[in-house]
Amino acid sequence: MEVIIEKNEDITTVKFIGRLDTPASQEVAKTLMPLERDANGTFILDCEELEYISSSGLRIFLSLRKAAAVKGGNVIVRNINNSIRNVFLMTGFLNLFEIE
Repeated sequence: MEVIIEKNEDITTVKFIGRLDTPASQEVAKTLMPLERDANGTFILDCEELEYISSSGLRIFLSLRKAAAVKGGNVIVRNINNSIRNVFLMTGFLNLFEIE
């Protein structure tokens, strides 16, 4: 699992590459923790190269969304494939996030 973070003024893009399974989620959560502390901008979670997301991965997305909501930020999930879209649909995440 690889995570690439790009900041451009008040927009932060987080690109996920690979499988966001339970073991990978621990490292990804550590990587994204600083973003939660400063979550007042817009976050784009780019999932174009995300192959799989576990419940632990969903928890990371939700945690960032909650941090952004508290600080007036916004989270957009972009480029999800059909498999991940189905996971979002089954878990109710399609209603929680702005999906592009």
